[in-house]
This record gives sequence, structure tokens and C-alpha cells, in this order.
Amino acid sequence: MKNPRIIFLVQCAVIISLLCVSAFLRIPFPLVPLSLQTLIVMLSALILGPKKAAISVTVYILMGLFGLPVFTAGGGFSYVLKPTFGYLIGMIPAAYLIGKIGSGGKSFRKNLLACGAGTALIYLFGVPYFYLVANHLMGLDRTLSSVLYSGFLVTLPGDILKAIAASAAAAKMPKL
Repeated sequence: MKNPRIIFLVQCAVIISLLCVSAFLRIPFPLVPLSLQTLIVMLSALILGPKKAAISVTVYILMGLFGLPVFTAGGGFSYVLKPTFGYLIGMIPAAYLIGKIGSGGKSFRKNLLACGAGTALIYLFGVPYFYLVANHLMGLDRTLSSVLYSGFLVTLPGDILKAIAASAAAAKMPKL
């Protein structure tokens, strides 16, 4: 007999592990590195659904905040002062939204729509956070246009490719 609690814990542990590894598979752009974390968020949400994906991402972020070096630049509570932390926070509601819209569907288009909405949500959290931290805490004196360029336009093509890949893969996989 299957124990749903054990299955839930194993599924979340796998997603958290993949998030940890994906943080270090990155292209180091000057201000916002391009990592595979959003790909894992998209896949987990499309395959596992909104609740399991959002819980997994939340636990991952808490692990990093409690000091485990699981983020692209380490870990610890001081990570909230990094300009890119807003993108991490945005991954929680994005995972839920992607899972809710996609809901394990076999439709590539529905999955792509879900991933697009989730990616927009990540940027909605990430870009303003980046702007505020860079200007008000770090004193970098970044204009909004430079933040939009480095925190949105530079990373958008990669996120589009990740959304396409996640949507195609999820359309071929069974919902767990």
C-alpha cells in the first residue's frame, strides 16, 4: 500500500534537491545570473501541482535563509539584502500559479501559458526588489531602465527557452 505522506515527502525532497543543484548551473551575467532554477520551478509545478511545488520552493528558500549555501551566491539570512532575492521570493507564488493554470495538463499550449504567467510573476517580484535593494541598500545608483535591461531583458530569452522546454517535457510526463 502506498503511503501518501511518504510520497509527498519524497517528491518535495527531489524538487528541493534539483533546486539546489540548478542554482549552480548558471551563466554568470554581471548582475542577475541566469540559472536553471526557474526551469525546475516550472517542471515541478506542472508535474506535481501547485501545492507541492510551492511548498518545495518555500522549503528550499528557508534552507538557504537558515544558512545552507543553496543559492547561486551562498546562503544565510543576509541573502535578503541581495538584489536578486526578489526573484527567489517570486518563485513561490509562481510555482503555485503555474501548477494551478497547468494543473498537470497534457496540453503544450496550456503549459506554456502557465509557465509564461509564472515567469511574469517572478519578474514582478524580482525587478522591483532588485531596483530597491540596488539603489537604497547597496547605493549602486541604477536607473530603472538599467535594472529592466539587466534584470529582465537579458534574462528573458533564456526564460522563454526554459518555459518551452518545461512545457514540452510536462506534456509528455504523467502527473505525479
